[in-house]
Amino acid sequence: MKLFKQMTVAAAMTVGLAAYSGHAAAEKDTILIGEINSYKTLPANLEPYKKGWELAQEQVNAKGGVLGKKLETIFRDDNANAGDAVRIAEELISRDNVDILAGVTLSHVGLAVTDFAKQRERFFLASGPLSDKVVWDNGNRYTYRLRAGTHALAASVAPAAAAANKKRWALIYPNYEYGQAAVASFKAELKRLQPDVEFVAEQAPPFGRLDPGPAVQALADAKPDAIFNVLFGPDLTKFAREGKTRGLFEGRTVVSLLTGEPEYLDPLRADAPDGWIVTGYPYTSIDTPEHDAFIKAYEEKYDDYPRLNSVIGYSTVMALAAGIEKAGSTDTEALIKAFKGLEFVTPFGPVKFRELDNQSTMGIHVGKLAVENNRGVMPEGEYIPGEELQPPDDVVKQLRKDG
Repeated sequence: MKLFKQMTVAAAMTVGLAAYSGHAAAEKDTILIGEINSYKTLPANLEPYKKGWELAQEQVNAKGGVLGKKLETIFRDDNANAGDAVRIAEELISRDNVDILAGVTLSHVGLAVTDFAKQRERFFLASGPLSDKVVWDNGNRYTYRLRAGTHALAASVAPAAAAANKKRWALIYPNYEYGQAAVASFKAELKRLQPDVEFVAEQAPPFGRLDPGPAVQALADAKPDAIFNVLFGPDLTKFAREGKTRGLFEGRTVVSLLTGEPEYLDPLRADAPDGWIVTGYPYTSIDTPEHDAFIKAYEEKYDDYPRLNSVIGYSTVMALAAGIEKAGSTDTEALIKAFKGLEFVTPFGPVKFRELDNQSTMGIHVGKLAVENNRGVMPEGEYIPGEELQPPDDVVKQLRKDG
């Protein structure tokens, strides 16, 4: 019996070692990416994002992968919680042995993972957190960001806001890092262009907890000439519907970040606002070879139209593939060096990462909303390259403390 037990243990160990060796061999054939995001909290954003990601990964792998290896991704949900995101990032590195960290949409989560990357000295490509602290105040050599941030968003709409020549502005925004930063940047940019502007009211509900009736009434009571809106997701839907019901937007200019993105317009349907100045994604009117190829592949694979986050997910993978190829490995120091000035192709055309602050030059579409066939659309928009929307280099250098 004792000899049988010894033989059984030895056999189990042999099988285990064989399985481990097989897994290790499989790992050598793949580049493993750990992707962290708020899938349960922001499904309208992140389901399209994941589709775009998987489309790009499929295309890269169909061409032989990167450095002769296939890309593989482990997707993890951060529950919109910074502490959970850091714990997951540690698990991805220590338990799952990922080669690269990427992802994140919410700004407070992005800041937490940015700091984690610095502490653990691991490369992190932030897909979409909008807080500029990710690349400026809290920026570090390990963190790069794909999507344009709050300053660029505010700078993209400020000229149109100033051209409206409205003196009294009210503001509404989610009371966390993204909303606060977006409003601060908009105020500064509009004051620069229109020095006599006044900000007469602010509503800053907690993210995801807007009580639309009192908020809309408070804005109306201030009798503004114009409104700057930074709400998104369900908060935006409630605000737009309540404001329309109460006539808040009648005769007033409204400037709104993100609202022209299909993921936010779709839930509103016929209640979508008409004539708002917005940033967004006019996917039906973008006529470039890169976008034509992307939208054709996306529609063929999913039988659906893309959202802006589809572009973000797709472009993140394309950036990673180009960076790893240039680096020749997934070594952190090699990636840091490779991503400095890295050029890669997105559905919006060629983009690069700035050496100054690790921010990509992906741009922003600005246009006006319309309601067509009982649904909100952004029929067209001007594409403003990201490099045209950044502060002067000396300002960025003062903000950024780590190279």
